[in-house]
Formats: sequence, C-alpha cells, structure tokens
Amino acid sequence: MVKRNPMRGRFRVLVIDDEPETLKMLRIMLTAEGFDVIPAQGAIEGLRAAYQSHPDAILLDVMMPDVDGFEVCQRLREMTDVPILFVTARGTIEDIVRGFSLGADDYVVKPFATSELVSRLVASLRRAGERDDESVEVLFPSGSIVLDCGRHELLIGSETVYLTPKEFEVLRLLIRHAGKVLSADAILTQVWGPDRIGEPDLVKQYVYKLRQKIEADPDTPVYIQTVRGGGYYFDTGDLL
Repeated sequence: MVKRNPMRGRFRVLVIDDEPETLKMLRIMLTAEGFDVIPAQGAIEGLRAAYQSHPDAILLDVMMPDVDGFEVCQRLREMTDVPILFVTARGTIEDIVRGFSLGADDYVVKPFATSELVSRLVASLRRAGERDDESVEVLFPSGSIVLDCGRHELLIGSETVYLTPKEFEVLRLLIRHAGKVLSADAILTQVWGPDRIGEPDLVKQYVYKLRQKIEADPDTPVYIQTVRGGGYYFDTGDLL
C-alpha cells in the first residue's frame, strides 16, 4: 500500500482515458493499492479535472477521439509539474520518445501487470519528491555553462537554452557525474527507473537531442562524449 504523511492523506491519481472499462479497471486496481483515483473520460474532462483537483500524478492514454494524449500532455505541462505516465497500447520507440519529449515521466505499454504499473507510478512519485528536494541546486560544470535546477534553465554563455523535463534530467545526471562514464542502463535507472533497463536507444535519442542544443558542432561534441560499449560522460572542456 502506498500512503503519504497522514496529515496529507493518500496520493491522488488522475486517470484520463476515453474507455469506461479501462477507467473502471484502473480505478479498482489503484484503489486496492492505496491511491485515491480521479477518473476522467476523455481529454477535455481530463484537462478540466487536472485544473480543478490538483492531482499528485496523472495516468494518460494516447488514443482518444477528442484530443490525443500527446497534445493533452503538452497542455498539462503548462499547468503542472506532477508526474505524468502514459498508459497506452501505442508502444513504438517513436511514440515513447515523443511522449518523454513532451514532458512525460514514464511510458507504460498495454497490456501490463498491476505490479509493473504500480512500481512505475511509485518510482515517478519518488523521483518527483527528490526533484523537489534538489530544486535549489545550481551546477557550474564549466566556465560557460550554468544549469539552474530551480528554474530548469541551461545557460551557455549569455544564451538560455530550452530543455524538456527529461532532457534536463539526463543533462543534470551527466553534469553531476562529470568525467565519469555512465552506462545507458545507469542513466535509464536514474532518469526513467529500473523498468527501462535494456532500452539504450532511448538514451541515445536524448543524447542526440542534447547535443543538438548545447554543442557548437553536434557531430564533433565537446561536452557530451560517447565511450563505445561503455556509455556517456560529460567533459568539462570549455567551448568558449
């Protein structure tokens, strides 16, 4: 059972799906595990419920007739930073990467076991709590780079570079361990959780995206280095 401080009650999870049977199944499943569940049938109802109920986490389907889940995720990220987990039958690597790039914290592909969904939800809630504890941190990996964890801002020289939530987490992890090689599985465990171990292409996609944003020449990176067969590390060498 997953419970919060008794003074604050249990975690509230908003579930957004257009299928009544799926909503019913998830409500029963999560209630049995100690969560308070707020069901919302469809995207519009889900957005309204997110605004009104201020949930601790959100489960979100992709394929909905009114507004698809990817657009809903984008709108949700404009109003809240609570964990968002896609729960959907769409499971291609392109869909997964798109979901994370829009700000999702995890991506669960149907069909799934109850234990898998609950463990991923709990892990996302735990990481969200850890992010809150670390939000005042400011990292200075080199003379020209500043990563402001409170504002989720990356400064390169005088330029502010926009990062998606997962891009930010990957970069923060690499910077915190500057000079140390981190395997793809280590990055997956720290950023997405241990259930993502064995998906190196997900890390590769994010390293590519980060290089496009922070390297003067992404094809000849100075900061984010690859060790073939080993992983990735952040080099503190200065571009400017």
